[in-house]
Amino acid sequence: MKYMLDSNIIVYLTMNANEYVVLRAAECDEGDLVTSAVAYAEVAFGSLNEQPPVIEQLRAFVEEVPVLDFDYKAALAYASLPFKRGSFDRLIAAHALSHDLIMVTHNEKHFADVPGLKTENWTVAA
Repeated sequence: MKYMLDSNIIVYLTMNANEYVVLRAAECDEGDLVTSAVAYAEVAFGSLNEQPPVIEQLRAFVEEVPVLDFDYKAALAYASLPFKRGSFDRLIAAHALSHDLIMVTHNEKHFADVPGLKTENWTVAA
């Protein structure tokens, strides 16, 4: 495992909505990509409420990219973050930190104040 995909990146990949994201993901080795159960829940909520991607696309996505359970290590990482606001992003960031993963997101500013978190934005040309 090397990269944790944020919910917006999941949407881009399932919809082929950003060529840079699709190309960058294709460059990764098998096992490099994971997502958080929290990010999956966020996207699944949208899917079940008629927002893209449709649930079948999301199911196909998780056949390729594993979903990590939010475990006690992630919970402790969340509890140790400087608390500025509660959000899915904080939970996802803590999950990435607990596994020493690079957070891949289009919303870099949502994660900028998380100490020690490494981020990459694959939505723009490298």
